[in-house]
Amino acid sequence: MRIASGFWIACGGFALALAACGGTDGDVLRVRSGDAELRARVEPETPRVGENALLLELVDADGKPLAGAVVRVRVHMHAMGAMPAMGGPAAVREEGPGRYRADFDLGMGGTWQVEIEIEPPGARTLRAEGSLTTGRPGLHLAAVGGDAGDAAKVAEAAPEHAAHGEAEHPGEFQMDPGRLQQVGVRLAKVERKQLETRVRAAGLVAAEEATLSDVALRVKGWIGEIDVDAVGNPVQRGQILFRVYSPELYGAQEELLQALRSQQRAQDAGGEGRSDYLVRAARNRLKLFGLAPADLAAIEQRGEPQEHLPIRSPVAGYVIEKNVSQGSAFEPGQRLYRIAPLSRVWVEAEVYELEMAAVAPGQRAQIELPSLPGRSFEAKVAYVFPTLDPATRTVRVRLELPNPALELRPGMQANVQLFVDRGERLLVPQSALLEAGTRTFVFRSLGDGRFRPQQVETGMRSGEEVELLSGLEAGDEIVASGTFLIASESRLRAALERW
Repeated sequence: MRIASGFWIACGGFALALAACGGTDGDVLRVRSGDAELRARVEPETPRVGENALLLELVDADGKPLAGAVVRVRVHMHAMGAMPAMGGPAAVREEGPGRYRADFDLGMGGTWQVEIEIEPPGARTLRAEGSLTTGRPGLHLAAVGGDAGDAAKVAEAAPEHAAHGEAEHPGEFQMDPGRLQQVGVRLAKVERKQLETRVRAAGLVAAEEATLSDVALRVKGWIGEIDVDAVGNPVQRGQILFRVYSPELYGAQEELLQALRSQQRAQDAGGEGRSDYLVRAARNRLKLFGLAPADLAAIEQRGEPQEHLPIRSPVAGYVIEKNVSQGSAFEPGQRLYRIAPLSRVWVEAEVYELEMAAVAPGQRAQIELPSLPGRSFEAKVAYVFPTLDPATRTVRVRLELPNPALELRPGMQANVQLFVDRGERLLVPQSALLEAGTRTFVFRSLGDGRFRPQQVETGMRSGEEVELLSGLEAGDEIVASGTFLIASESRLRAALERW
């Protein structure tokens, strides 16, 4: 019996083509996982160049056939030098209840890799890897994946076989621990940790819309002298922006002065009443036209109307828009100036459609600006726009930032990273992964300097760590650095079997 990652392979009724089990009577391998058992043998018994088959039988714990399983078999040979990879998926069909046949063709002599994956109905998936060699009887096969607790139980049941030293996996090998230390091979354990991924986006600094103030008048007229004459100029609350001439403003001033004179005559005569009402109405009309209280008091004190009245800034900030020039006419409601305080700003980033599901208000973000090298700013997502830009296939995301030193200016480019908490995941160092075409491997440490290549399925990446979806369990020990050296040793061992 051979222990392999929670499954077991046993000799029962037939001789196996494994060093642990001898014999010559029809090589059959048995792989058990939970309540299901797989029996496998190759036909013909000695693989040949050309047509071959794997005969598979799937039964439950009571020996009853398990029909309707999803069976996948792949027989292939890795690329070597100028020779491309060969082989691929085998044609699998169910020949009877729980009996399956996988037909494949071997294009040349040598050792071919075998991968089996079976999904029994209502049972745990079985996976096994191994090899077969043309001209050499039998099938090498070792189960992969599974639960370490099951492996421990099988070891207790058959300790004499669990201690056997011969490797069953064609890529398994052993290195002297001293040499491992000399060449810098470092091991690490598969760990379950919090995973935080990043969504990167490009953005622009913008003025905070909630604090913008527009300067517009409720009358029509002409622009006179301009005091604040350029975009970007700082202004204080109450500072004069420009002066205007308007017949309506001039007439309203005359009405106020006439009402004041009538009020004065009424007071001199010892009467009150309607004159007071007319004064209040004339004052309110000028205020509604946008005249500041200080300028209104100056008119009353001077006693005569002004042709050009001053228009003042309603807030302190910076001019970000100016639509006036001396002598130009304007209409009621026309925006003449736009002023932004800039003590707080927005950064609006564009997130691609494929990543927008990971973005939500309240997420932590980091902002860097090319114009401020070496600086970064922390922020949170304040709002995710509900619409998608059909031209760029992006969604706008708004972040809010304090700007006390006025370093962030509207229009600046920004590089944004949004941090997404993915919860607890199974993680390994990225340096442990070895890409082989469409497949990914790590090298699992079996102790005493022994290593075995293990195919894994990866998920999300964060910095120097990668999520594992399948292939290993928490606590498994793998090669974290020196992976290419270990891979070279593994390939050499597999290649020697072909000689």
